[in-house]
Amino acid sequence: MKDSSKVTRREAVAIAGAVTVAAAAAKRYSGGPYIQKVKAANNQVQYGIIGTGGRGQYHIKHFNKLDSGRCVALCDIYDTNLQAALKASKDKPIGIKDYRELLSRKDIDAVLIATPLYTHFPITRGALLAGKHVFCEKSMVFKAEEVHALRKLAEEHPKQTLQVGLQRRYSKFYQTAKQMVEKGTIGQVTHAYAQWNRNPGWAMKPDKDPQVQRLRNWRLYREYSGGLVAELASHQIDVCDWMFNSSPEFVVGVGDLTWRKDGRDVYDNIQLIFNYPKKQKLMYSSISTNKHLTLFQGQRTEFGEVIMGTEGTIEITVGTDDEPAIGLWFYEPGPKLTEAEKKKQVAAVAGATLASTGKGSRALPILFEKDMVTGKESFVEREMKFARRWLYAKGVMVPEEDRNPCTVQLEQFLECARTGAKPVAGVEIGLADSSMVILANHALDEGRRVYFNEIDKMGAKKA
Repeated sequence: MKDSSKVTRREAVAIAGAVTVAAAAAKRYSGGPYIQKVKAANNQVQYGIIGTGGRGQYHIKHFNKLDSGRCVALCDIYDTNLQAALKASKDKPIGIKDYRELLSRKDIDAVLIATPLYTHFPITRGALLAGKHVFCEKSMVFKAEEVHALRKLAEEHPKQTLQVGLQRRYSKFYQTAKQMVEKGTIGQVTHAYAQWNRNPGWAMKPDKDPQVQRLRNWRLYREYSGGLVAELASHQIDVCDWMFNSSPEFVVGVGDLTWRKDGRDVYDNIQLIFNYPKKQKLMYSSISTNKHLTLFQGQRTEFGEVIMGTEGTIEITVGTDDEPAIGLWFYEPGPKLTEAEKKKQVAAVAGATLASTGKGSRALPILFEKDMVTGKESFVEREMKFARRWLYAKGVMVPEEDRNPCTVQLEQFLECARTGAKPVAGVEIGLADSSMVILANHALDEGRRVYFNEIDKMGAKKA
């Protein structure tokens, strides 16, 4: 088999085009949408993966931990990626170059799409028309007209699972943080801060063929990519939508291409402010010249989120293959004062009011249910909980999720495909996230306040 790390022009055209599913799949319709039925032994979901680069291979590692599905086929136009993925899968799948061939297979119930962003919609569309259940990596769509088109397709295929890859929704740390927000543990939530800084970030991979170079480095070109907003910020915008329980009202921002002069045309640094209906705000930063993170007492770099309330603050980040997830919270220091006490506060220099000494509070770990004392435990169970909490307080150990959220989200996808249940991160969450990516990039390019409801008209005629 030839080495397709050198992609041919013909293959480049094939992946870049917006194509539909093979005609054979369309012939299956009879009155209503065709849905591939899960029919393998033990009701096991048979799936294929389209896109076996870094992300696709990462998903294979997590699929290998699950017994509820079996990988039937893998697809990629790059032979190097395909061969590596075939070796990585425990299920001994077959390799395919054309995704349309994979979608036409009757022995595949569901597909995972981990291809470049600009191909997400055409492949998802083809998969839905072929009757497959779909897990699509974020961002779910690339263009405004695709937001409307995919929503319409999803409405026409209500019995098919359509899940987006926003794994923080499946993290126990983030789920617990959401519960803390809902219960008022940190008071009224007013602001959030998030960053994903890198140094240097994406590097340009050279190739003698200019078109092949563009495709190999698709994240660096606006023709194929939503840049930093789509590839990084999308995860964290979704976190804030979740914590604030709404979509933003509008977004403003600045961005430019200053430091990475290698032929790319996406920004290498961005700063965004998202304003929400209740006047809550998300302040976001992504740069490519420094990866320092002023959270978690310096234990991590690059990315994390801060949820700020009137009575406390949550610092949180998802785990990686090498580091566990971290969830800390801080109570807001200083006593609560009555209105009369506030009036008696001493005026400081320049007319400022001296409200506290500036002394901070100690970081407290976010605790899972397994660490909560309910009174129903046995003596040994209760003492074990007290012991763990003492060790947490001393910094000897930290609470850890028992499972990686990436594994959990894939397990839920297979379960939804098998039972018809609705995923935690479904199509509307995915489309809301994609919409904000599209609108945030407009704000960066146009230097204006861009409203969320602009997506309703943007691209609607083309949809």
